[in-house]
Amino acid sequence: MFRLWGSSNHDQEENDVLRQDSKVKELKVEIGPLSGRSVQYCTDACLKRYLEARNWNVDKAKKMLEETLKWRSTYRPEEIRWNEVALEGETGKLFRASFHDRQGRSVLIMRPGFQNTKSIDDQIRHLVYLIENAILNLPEGQQQMAWLIDFTGWSLSTSVPVKSARDTIHILQNHYPERLAIAFLYNPPRIFEAFWKVVKYFLDAKTFQKVKFVYPKNKDSVEVMRSYFDEENLPIEFGGKATLQYDHEEFSKLMVQDDGKSATLWGFDDKVQRVRIGHSGAEVAPEPVNIAPPAS
Repeated sequence: MFRLWGSSNHDQEENDVLRQDSKVKELKVEIGPLSGRSVQYCTDACLKRYLEARNWNVDKAKKMLEETLKWRSTYRPEEIRWNEVALEGETGKLFRASFHDRQGRSVLIMRPGFQNTKSIDDQIRHLVYLIENAILNLPEGQQQMAWLIDFTGWSLSTSVPVKSARDTIHILQNHYPERLAIAFLYNPPRIFEAFWKVVKYFLDAKTFQKVKFVYPKNKDSVEVMRSYFDEENLPIEFGGKATLQYDHEEFSKLMVQDDGKSATLWGFDDKVQRVRIGHSGAEVAPEPVNIAPPAS
């Protein structure tokens, strides 16, 4: 009896994989031939994320993906360099942690109470840069990242405007689907509830489920967090044992190194990059890359 049950479970899993693969192939046909960096972006794993975000509806996934490709062609997130956003990072309000969660995911630490700038556009550009950087540093086979949000020093006067929060959520949900595994909001003050009541309506159901509030006195919420993180890695500010130190100079060196990795990954170093599409053997050259010289 047990064997039969185990076997049927295995068969079900195989059927699910086959169905998913079939949907990926269908989406590939729907989006048609790609060129330039879109070829590199639209891996099977990428297409799966868009399908999953749209409950495996090919038409909806296609529309979502096409909007992302359009956004990436104009915003060019892969071309943002650290020196363009370094000012935003001076206080350590947002940075990639030196540790991963238990599943090997990259971790972004956010400290909104450390806000140091006024330009919403620059703040979003900084966030996009670090999302791209978190993805760059994912281990093979891992697609997602985790966010830790520390509310030390936060108040309504230092909080981002609602429009900024809405724009941030829009970019994350629509252009980085299924990239966020979990977001822990650690010990937010009571006054945050007013801000959250407005912001939560911008979240789709899938993203909403990934947002977890953690309160030190609520053991259940702490246990959920510790199921994702090793206490030894987790900073004291998040109820762990590690010391959290943000050294802007050291982090900047790390980001400059990663900029080099990103340039190689996206083929900035090559004037003509040959990219194979699927199994057809067709080759295309990407659009010319015009990288402006740094401002003096």
